[in-house]
Amino acid sequence: MSVLFISDLHLEAERPDITRAFLHFLRTRARQAEALYILGDFFEAWIGDDGMDEFQHAIARALRELSDAGTRIYLMHGNRDFLIGKAFCREAGCTLLRDPSVVALNGEKVLLMHGDSLCTLDVGYMKLRRWLRNPFSLFILRNLPLAKRHQLARKLRKESRAQTRMKASEIVDVTPEEVLKVMREHGVQTLIHGHTHRPAIHDLQLDGKPARRIVLGDWDRQGWALQADADGLQQAPFSLEPEPSGS
Repeated sequence: MSVLFISDLHLEAERPDITRAFLHFLRTRARQAEALYILGDFFEAWIGDDGMDEFQHAIARALRELSDAGTRIYLMHGNRDFLIGKAFCREAGCTLLRDPSVVALNGEKVLLMHGDSLCTLDVGYMKLRRWLRNPFSLFILRNLPLAKRHQLARKLRKESRAQTRMKASEIVDVTPEEVLKVMREHGVQTLIHGHTHRPAIHDLQLDGKPARRIVLGDWDRQGWALQADADGLQQAPFSLEPEPSGS
């Protein structure tokens, strides 16, 4: 049996191609997996479980079908969907993971993260992240009227896209020293994360021992999934338009 890792799908009704590919992924490849880990930015935006629309309910139903078929599903918050809560997870049949979390994979302790907390050179974003993840701020956000939350989500998305275009690439990528620090704190030699949209496997040296940082790919022009099985860890892209059956 395999374990699958995906992140940064940024699901939204305006991208039906990604939605179709994801639903196909659930019906096919994920059905053969022991577990599916979704490491953040699953949705493009999330204003609260009480604001779920039919599109989001449909995704929850598809996840529940997979869970009922026997695949365990784990979900981690990203920077776009950190307001996902227990109600969605109950409906979807998934378990909400802390960021970071350590799991056992092929007998090895592996650290899972979304990845945004590793981008410490982006000082402005890190300040915003600390404010948004503060329990008091979360309480305020969850209790704002839905219309106000929609407005705030649109504003944050617009500002995020504009600032990302202006920032140097090294600022919006992870800080190498922070990666080693976090891995050392959790006693791991392997880190898996998303967020940066720069899929790769980076070989590292951690306290004189070989280590690795695996960056998950985002779903935009193509889909990405990391598979862990008896042969190790392998990540590969695939088309967002599945081939017709029987082709």
